[in-house]
Amino acid sequence: MTPATPTEHMIVSAARSLAGVQTVFVGVGMPNVACNLARMTVAPDVELIYESGVYGARPARLPLSIGDPTLISNSIAVVGMADLFGLYLQGGHVDVAFLGGAQVDRFGNLNTTVIGDYKQPKVRLPGSGGAAEIATSANRVFIMMRLSKRTFVERLDFVTSSGHLTGGNARARAGLRGVGPQLVVTDLGLFDFSNPDHEMQLTSLHVGARLDEVRAAVGWQLKEASSVHQTPPPTEDELRLLREELDPTGLYSR
Repeated sequence: MTPATPTEHMIVSAARSLAGVQTVFVGVGMPNVACNLARMTVAPDVELIYESGVYGARPARLPLSIGDPTLISNSIAVVGMADLFGLYLQGGHVDVAFLGGAQVDRFGNLNTTVIGDYKQPKVRLPGSGGAAEIATSANRVFIMMRLSKRTFVERLDFVTSSGHLTGGNARARAGLRGVGPQLVVTDLGLFDFSNPDHEMQLTSLHVGARLDEVRAAVGWQLKEASSVHQTPPPTEDELRLLREELDPTGLYSR
């Protein structure tokens, strides 16, 4: 079997992070692949929650979107979005939410609204959707994004979803529930926020990734954990599931 690509490293690392998690709010795109891979490997009992109103999804194939009919088959419940957000999410019943964005800053705040000035943007993005509410109400937030200086920025063009705000205890002072972002999964390595400032720090490098490469792809002076480890590479079984069952066309993973 050919070695894992950087994107496959990212998806497998995200899937492994869900070991022991009971409920996860699934984002579209690569988080969707990662969460379904986790259900097939490290978290067979995890309940997948989709924004469209599906709780405990057991899709027979990889869903193409949050509105894919395969999500309904064998699910525990299908409810209105208002109930899903009001009862499950805001009720504190979501262990982990996977989010992504166009930009992220050192404190895990996310932008999915505009690039450039809000009134005259260079690019207008899809907006929040449910991400702002998910970021403030999930017990923990995991972020999944490819690493580049264009996306890991010193200052967001617009704050769509709250992370640790300005760092330290700013999130708690604002009255936001949950502990906010705890993990950032990228194609080059893993980051967490386990320092008193709640600032993103590098904890692990994927096989083949270099420290100078990671530093160059971040728009601020990156913090590093006292010991930066190497991420265990994907196993042959993880790659087989990803390549042959979940994403055989390589839509997300190649």
